[in-house]
Amino acid sequence: MKNKHMLIIGAGATGLATAIAVARRGTRVTLLEQNRKIAKKILASGNGKCNISNRYISPDKYHSSNPKFADELLSGYGYDEIKEFFLSMGLSLTGGCDGKLFPMSMQASSVVELLEYEAIKLGVEILCESKVISVDRVGSGFQVNTATKKYSSTHLLISAGSIAAPKLGGSDSGYMLATNLGHSLIKRHPSLVQLCSDEEWVKECAGVKIYSEVKLYANGEYIKSMSGDVLFANYGISGLAILDISREVSIRLASYDYCELSIDLMPKYSKEKLTSLLQGMLDASSQKPIHLWLQGVINKKIIPIILKQAKSKAKTEKEINRKEINRIVHSIKNLKLSINDTRGWDGAEVATGGIDTTEIDSQTLKSKIVPNLYLGGEILDIDGDRGGYNFHSAWVCALRIGVYMEKGKDE
Repeated sequence: MKNKHMLIIGAGATGLATAIAVARRGTRVTLLEQNRKIAKKILASGNGKCNISNRYISPDKYHSSNPKFADELLSGYGYDEIKEFFLSMGLSLTGGCDGKLFPMSMQASSVVELLEYEAIKLGVEILCESKVISVDRVGSGFQVNTATKKYSSTHLLISAGSIAAPKLGGSDSGYMLATNLGHSLIKRHPSLVQLCSDEEWVKECAGVKIYSEVKLYANGEYIKSMSGDVLFANYGISGLAILDISREVSIRLASYDYCELSIDLMPKYSKEKLTSLLQGMLDASSQKPIHLWLQGVINKKIIPIILKQAKSKAKTEKEINRKEINRIVHSIKNLKLSINDTRGWDGAEVATGGIDTTEIDSQTLKSKIVPNLYLGGEILDIDGDRGGYNFHSAWVCALRIGVYMEKGKDE
């Protein structure tokens, strides 16, 4: 098709990268962004450092109601391909823990500004404050309507992001546009999100941050476990381990399951090793208060709840016996916290669910329903674990669309 013109809705990771990928291959591109500035989520990601990708890309780091989609999408697009894409714009990457990859500058702004520069250099027209109201099919192309102007194109990409993080521009708009064109929507839930509890004791522990292993139980059944920092807060609990387990919690809560966390506050110590440690600390003649005695191993704010859940009767070190130690050890390694909610879309980094990927070609991101329509990024029913996986799939969507749109490969 001659004189190809792609309209892209959403100037986030997928939208910007796709604009570059297709413009490099001769397609004229107009990029519409509803916010005043582009790429707000990129700028806020990784505490301002932008966790671009991960060295250890694997389909098992992704979730979807159509599991094979991630396998097919990612095939052939690992760390090397993403590294090459960013190097082509002058952005070098550096490694962090757990395979995480960051811009060498350790500034998310470097990612955004280099993407923007490259797009503009290639002739991409970037229009901010251009919220799309509706999309109409016109022949084999599209008419995209904003509040003030209409745009026509031969090809259209909807990459308007997910409903997560509305303060950073997250909204329902992309889902609405795609479903109005005939696509199906898989139910969405907040993910990588903080968890809420109505138990009063968490407020007393607010501010305590401790490396833990967290196990999730739903209706009494063990579901999964995650390790990492845990941060107690007035509303409930946060931290990396909590973000990692929140996807499953969110889905279970939506099904009205009773969710409870069992938190091992000292996972590096086995039950036997911790018991031995506490026994070795005992002075049978000491009148030291038990809460002060425990401060030798654990944060004082959390000691009252440990003792309460242990149903400890000892008041002083002298009164502690083997049975009391066993109870305390059990409580430290199995602290219980019921969860009644998440922090919702405002607190979520990503959303589960989205446009049904069985309706999308995993190799090209083309719609199987509407000719010349592409859907990519967060709008799709595929979400990754924390650690750069969601950005990685966004870049892959862009690169795949670019290859397919190359002259002579698209209708």
